[in-house]
Amino acid sequence: MMSPGAELPTITMLRTNFCISNRSYTAKQPSLFRAHHRVSSVRITHCTGDGGGATAVSSSSRLRDLVFVVNPQGANGRTAQEWKKLLPYLQSRLGKDCNICESLTSGPSHAIDITREAIRDGADAVIAVGGDGTLHEVVNGFFWEGKPVGNLNSEAGHSAALGLIPLGTGSDFARTFGWNNDPREAVERIAKGIRSRFDVGVIDQEGRDSHYFINVADVHLSAKAGFYASKYKKFGNLCYVIGALQAFMGHHNRDMRIKVNGGEWEVYPQVTALCVGNAKYFGGGMKITPNAVPGNGNLEVVVLQDFKWYDFILKLHKLYNGTHLSVNNVSSRSVQSIEVEEISESGSIYVQSDGEHLGFLPRKFQVLPGAIDIIS
Repeated sequence: MMSPGAELPTITMLRTNFCISNRSYTAKQPSLFRAHHRVSSVRITHCTGDGGGATAVSSSSRLRDLVFVVNPQGANGRTAQEWKKLLPYLQSRLGKDCNICESLTSGPSHAIDITREAIRDGADAVIAVGGDGTLHEVVNGFFWEGKPVGNLNSEAGHSAALGLIPLGTGSDFARTFGWNNDPREAVERIAKGIRSRFDVGVIDQEGRDSHYFINVADVHLSAKAGFYASKYKKFGNLCYVIGALQAFMGHHNRDMRIKVNGGEWEVYPQVTALCVGNAKYFGGGMKITPNAVPGNGNLEVVVLQDFKWYDFILKLHKLYNGTHLSVNNVSSRSVQSIEVEEISESGSIYVQSDGEHLGFLPRKFQVLPGAIDIIS
């Protein structure tokens, strides 16, 4: 493991302009090393190694430095196959104007480390290639100890943007913008390079590092279903159905209390699920927070109370098309922050964000307005 500030290994250039490096990524803290000598040729960089990898080599300041973070295991290996098919088109479309780095993840949290190193090395954009899980890790790589990683590099003359090529099991974040799963359309967005500034959600718990989300965070039944669904990714979107069925076994609604925008505590009895949306969709296309807008400086909180298993069967279509806010025992409100606790403090209420299991209540959710640029 490389200590912060340690000298980085050199990158070996091959005659084909295809570069492999033995650089090890810093586990969490981004180093502040930055190359001062820039080379003017376009290079495709392939990142390999046992838990480590490579980053893009220095390039001409006239070209954009793009780092593509690819989860080769995504969608039961389908992401790697689709990415391999896309790569020739991507190179032909972007290669004249950009330096391209292809960085393959090797396990959980690796995309976070790759993103932090790319940003501190001056990347113009870091593009998540995969599903919402890969996107979630890349978003977390944009931050370190509550601050944007880009702020730690005083030499950078620009901010890094976030991009997405949706190739994984679920692309719920893409649905908010009406993007489909056509990777060539995603490449066209990247080629145009139009940026929009969007909010990011942050989740805090005393004694633990902050965690960031760009899509939807949720509590209790839906979070538990997401936890189980993650074990069945090989079944595609069917994993969400399997996860929900497993989560219903032994499920009990719980009394909770919430504090909105630092106000007084409010009791919410018999909560089935509580969802905090920066964007609109989760769970493979369920429009759970239909009024969420990722750039308005607010989060939408939707609470389902006293739902039984048959309520989900009868109202599932409303949950998917976003018309459930008119249903009894469903409430919605716009917040800048919300603290959530279980009254009985059982320590068994699941919490997840962007489909990633985070542990259990209590938690505080809040918005960071305009915290990230997204290629849109």
